Amino acid sequence: MANPVVAFPIVAFQGERGAYSEAAAVAYFGENIEPLPCQSKSFEDIFDAVTDGTADKGIVPIENSLAGSIHRNYDLLLRYDLVIVGETQFRVAHQLLVLPGTKAEDVQHVYSHPQALAQCEHSISRYFPNADRVSTYDTAGSAKMLRQQNLTNAAAIASQRAAQIYEMDILYEDFEDDPENYTRFLIIDQEPIKPEGETKTSIVFSVHNAPGALFKSMAAFALRDIDLTKIESRPLQGQRWQYFFYLDFVGSQDDPHCQNALNNLQELTTYFRILGSYPRSV
Repeated sequence: MANPVVAFPIVAFQGERGAYSEAAAVAYFGENIEPLPCQSKSFEDIFDAVTDGTADKGIVPIENSLAGSIHRNYDLLLRYDLVIVGETQFRVAHQLLVLPGTKAEDVQHVYSHPQALAQCEHSISRYFPNADRVSTYDTAGSAKMLRQQNLTNAAAIASQRAAQIYEMDILYEDFEDDPENYTRFLIIDQEPIKPEGETKTSIVFSVHNAPGALFKSMAAFALRDIDLTKIESRPLQGQRWQYFFYLDFVGSQDDPHCQNALNNLQELTTYFRILGSYPRSV
């Protein structure tokens, strides 16, 4: 009898192979995934892939410890009928990559995504004060470009995984200026889960623009000693100076005291939606 075919989950992420999002996906799911790179600059491709079934799951960055929230993905969570089923915090360790044989004194250009260049600004100035800094669409894409164009006078700032995929040398490890560089990623799916253990829940709501409206919304959780871990506001399209509020709290939507808080909140809201309950990453 033939061995059964094992289907690995297809996980969509933004960027080229070797992107930090792919590395975060492997850290979360393990090596046994089928990566689906969405190589455009648009995060919509990830949401589309999960919605139409091209991917089983998607992984999207939602906030960075240095740069803050990724607002586009908050907006997409509202636009698409998908749910959050997990989260992971990934340490973004930038590596300075070169083609084998390239030495530090050969480097005249440093390529990477603008954010990565900014996060390595002092290191670039220290080691390569005269090098050009060239912005590209993607960190891993920079490494891919060096490999494809055989650029022996340049370096790319990208991940360790990108070094492995594109067979490049790491000239300097942990090249970033601040080691406290973490990105929190969300795992999105078509179907919700029943999480076990410590759980987090994400919701989005809007309220009337009236005195004390937001305070009363927060009181629904404070009166029940529910820990709020994140609140983010985004414009409510078509209604000037009105906002959606995205809120994360510790607990499951199925916990009785959380249910009571959510029921209380819904009495105050003009819009309400649960984005998902999922295992909390700490």
